Amino acid sequence: MGNFKSRRLNSRLGHAIACAIGFGLCLVCTAQQSSPQPADPTQTTSTQTAPLPNAPAPAANPAAQSDQQQSKRIMGVLPNFRSVSAGTTAPDQTVKEKFWSATEDNFDYTSLLFAGVIAGYSFASKSTPEFHQGAAGYARYYWHTVADQAVENYFVEFIVPEATHEDSRYFAMGRSKSFLKRTGYSLSRVLVTRTDSGKSTFNISEIGGSAAAVSVSTFYYPSPERTVSNGLRNWGLDITYDALAFTFHEFSPDLRRVFLRKTSNTPAAAP
Repeated sequence: MGNFKSRRLNSRLGHAIACAIGFGLCLVCTAQQSSPQPADPTQTTSTQTAPLPNAPAPAANPAAQSDQQQSKRIMGVLPNFRSVSAGTTAPDQTVKEKFWSATEDNFDYTSLLFAGVIAGYSFASKSTPEFHQGAAGYARYYWHTVADQAVENYFVEFIVPEATHEDSRYFAMGRSKSFLKRTGYSLSRVLVTRTDSGKSTFNISEIGGSAAAVSVSTFYYPSPERTVSNGLRNWGLDITYDALAFTFHEFSPDLRRVFLRKTSNTPAAAP
């Protein structure tokens, strides 16, 4: 998912987004508990015969792999360009891919539409009084919101990762682990990421990139908004939002499976 956020995001709107994501995760948790986990082909039960010494390994279950496949768009709408499916060995991320990933997140149609929603909320709540009201006021809110997400995306997904040789993609854990482990893993990705060589490292791109983006934003906001408290608040909102977004990415295949199952179980209308 792209980084749909404004530096002036009201706390109540932030809570609403968090609640919506939390509700979706509750659906996933319920579905995961009610559905059987895929059996481990390497384990045998007492009624099974042990494999011969040189027997070939059993083929992977295509249906199980499909269930964990990360799509380019969550539910066919929300962008999910940076996610790597569980169990996938992805090639090294190139400079071009890092740049294009940030650009896609910035200028995808859903990013621009959501920026309009955030700008409208900020406009209605007069979160930045210096922008005033009317059409010109809304235009100021909108271009500042678009600029905020563009600066943050380019720092977190391209500039800092390239300087620190970090991989900006999200590598999903998948259904082989429990709901709590997957949730903890996804939330921790704001602190831990991969290097270009595949090793785990502190996520300088997220923590440092978000801080750099907040610092840059002070140059195009009115002077009364350039306070340390506002900067720390916006930095915290960016990191918190990205942690929730990673969790949404992790469980997006589960959400797709839940909603597709509900759709397939809906009886067709009588002719």
